[in-house]
Amino acid sequence: MAITLTQTAADRVNEFLANRGKGVGLRLGVKTTGCSGMAYVMEFVDELNTEDEVFEDHGVKIIVDKKSLVYLDGTEVDFTKEGLNEGFKFTNPNEKAQCGCGESFTV
Repeated sequence: MAITLTQTAADRVNEFLANRGKGVGLRLGVKTTGCSGMAYVMEFVDELNTEDEVFEDHGVKIIVDKKSLVYLDGTEVDFTKEGLNEGFKFTNPNEKAQCGCGESFTV
């Protein structure tokens, strides 16, 4: 089981953490929402929970709760810029489909 970051994504997360001035890493999870059923959730973590799974890639700790890990195992997180838009992009081998707007997915 693993979650990975590209170097570009890791650099961006480290930049956010440095600007924030605190944090041990990035929490990646899923929530039920949207037209397709699930959406990615990202937030900074200041303290680990006992049930957290922790992965480290390019010097960044990626924290995932056990319920989300089932849906996220094997996911690679990238940071992309396209014109004026920029953001994190998820390549998840568990995804079966995405909604038309790209905000949610099914497994």
